[in-house]
Amino acid sequence: MSALINLSIDVASLPKEKFVTAKNGKVYYNFTVAINNETKFGNNVSAFDSQTKEERDAKKPKTYFGNGKVVWTDGSIIVAEREEQNEKVTQQAETVDLPF
Repeated sequence: MSALINLSIDVASLPKEKFVTAKNGKVYYNFTVAINNETKFGNNVSAFDSQTKEERDAKKPKTYFGNGKVVWTDGSIIVAEREEQNEKVTQQAETVDLPF
């Protein structure tokens, strides 16, 4: 782990039409979290509504939901890489021919 962040979100401002229901029935909301090098009022983390490519291309303004701060870091935050192994397992599970 390279960082811990405390974040407060104004849940009343979440647009209901952007909630996503997964196949398992759980409901999710996609956020974008920005970590800044400068602080404002003791906070250096902001949460925004995740935008689609079309919204970004149209320069639609971001919807701000809340802020927070980094409370611990080991000094190195890296870009997350997609784990290909999980994708292969999912594809194999979908192609299994079950006898029932």
